[in-house]
Amino acid sequence: MTALTLTLDPILDLSDEQFYQLCQVNQDIRFERTAQGALIIMPPTGWGTGKRNFSLSGQLWKWAEKNGLGIGFDSSTGFKLPNGADRSPDAAWVKQERVEALDANPNQFLPLAPDFVVELRSANDSLITLQNKMQEYRENGVRLGWLINPQDQQAEIYRLGQDVEVLQSPTDLSGEDVLPGFTLELSSILA
Repeated sequence: MTALTLTLDPILDLSDEQFYQLCQVNQDIRFERTAQGALIIMPPTGWGTGKRNFSLSGQLWKWAEKNGLGIGFDSSTGFKLPNGADRSPDAAWVKQERVEALDANPNQFLPLAPDFVVELRSANDSLITLQNKMQEYRENGVRLGWLINPQDQQAEIYRLGQDVEVLQSPTDLSGEDVLPGFTLELSSILA
């Protein structure tokens, strides 16, 4: 099953609060919203992708808990990007001071672009759609992003102000200066 996009404009223009409430009353459905207001309905993944994402999130969580520099988030977290889109990356991380500087309700979507995001391509995901999403993250200020593509045994690295770097069959990925000391081991993710 692939993601479905539902165009609402010009019939309906959901406010941020209405979109949030739609997500809350339909918690079994994972929604995202484009900057243009279209709803994206994300289907559940197969168990193989779930296992990969669990490894990815677990490694990020372990690093974030140990160093205390910021807060890690899983795929159920919504971020309100500066362009107006509401997105939920498979994993994300934000510097502690950026979250503390906000007067944000923890029961709402976090109104910022994360410092770091990961998207893990599942079997039915369109590669071009994920690449466009990664570009959107970067355009909204995400400093480091990884698009992990097990189908092609590749990882694409997105950095602010730089061309996309494509790695073939990498064994690990470095968090560079955004996630100092973090290395994502890919053996269980690209397998």
